Amino acid sequence: MSTTIEKAQILSEALPYIQRYHGKTIVIKYGGGAMQSDELCRQVITDVILLSLVGIRTVVVHGGGPEINEHLAKIGKEPRFVGGLRYTDAETMEAVQMVLCGRVSKQLAQLIGEHGGRALSLSGMDGRMLVAKKISSEEDLGFVGELTEVNPDPLRLALKGGYIPVISTVACGEEQGTMYNINADSAAAQLAIAINAEKLILLTDVQGILRNPKDETTLIPELTLNEIPALKSSGIISGGMIPKVECCADVVKGGVPRAHILDGRVPHSILMELLSDSGVGTMIYSG
Repeated sequence: MSTTIEKAQILSEALPYIQRYHGKTIVIKYGGGAMQSDELCRQVITDVILLSLVGIRTVVVHGGGPEINEHLAKIGKEPRFVGGLRYTDAETMEAVQMVLCGRVSKQLAQLIGEHGGRALSLSGMDGRMLVAKKISSEEDLGFVGELTEVNPDPLRLALKGGYIPVISTVACGEEQGTMYNINADSAAAQLAIAINAEKLILLTDVQGILRNPKDETTLIPELTLNEIPALKSSGIISGGMIPKVECCADVVKGGVPRAHILDGRVPHSILMELLSDSGVGTMIYSG
């Protein structure tokens, strides 16, 4: 009986959040460890379907780095990274397109369908949703791009039809006949701004922003834009967390009220953040 009552209390607690976000749009960047575990993947998928079924419009933007590396290994090509970004020559670009657009995106859409949801697999090239130019860098990165244009119409059409868009981040090039590999965090942020999303959620392999990286009890649950510079200068925000925080800051400056950095390795972290009183991870907002 106690378990039944606890479940009822959880549902009751979720009600005001469902009412608050009903009809709103959430963009989830899905990647990292949550993609590598079949069980965590299933939990993320069911979370996304639940949000959709209660009227919270959900967009999934995914990565696929390990899958790309696996494919490159099969063809005898060594992955190369420059400043944390994948060097993408013509052969690697072909692999990126094949893996992200042709395999990962389709598999995620299929999983959503198998669990009772409705998904559409789209790439940034569909409807010229994402347009990019070669990224500015001191060292050549090949076909790595930075976005110059976002056309949200394909997303809006999918959402209007009741579908969950699943987006792979390969963009059309400004130059005819070219395409570019786009950082999934950046693409998710720009799409969130373009469709006036209520939230951007970055699923990562860390709990959130920690004052002490070795102590998970030092999680910073909320962070305003004004507090970010001091945390960067003190080294609390450092390494791979810097681009994620900058991504969240950009999306908040662009008009999205909240951005969240969540640990995708925690089961149902999306639901805990959106539909419970406690929340998890680090929330970034304008303040």
